Amino acid sequence: MQQKPLAFRMRPRTIEEVVGQQHLVGEGKIIARMVKAKQLTSMILYGPPGIGKTSIASAIAGSTKYAFRTLNAVTNNKKDMEIVAAEAKMSGKVILLLDEVLV
Repeated sequence: MQQKPLAFRMRPRTIEEVVGQQHLVGEGKIIARMVKAKQLTSMILYGPPGIGKTSIASAIAGSTKYAFRTLNAVTNNKKDMEIVAAEAKMSGKVILLLDEVLV
């Protein structure tokens, strides 16, 4: 059985475990308040690699217990997006991280 990469295993599971980005996830800050109220909205997490965008999205999902799906805009296709959209329509509780969106 192959283990997941260390970076994946070390990723925070909840908002409280996130190190850094406290202006977003710290006590009383916007993402922490949305998670606490379970009132999420679409958001764009922007920045260079390694600053915690995926970790924050994953921690939001872990804190809310919502399903977490990751798609890559370069490698995934419309059908993959439709599958996640159908899941979201059925459950209403899916967090989608769409990575590698190019502008």
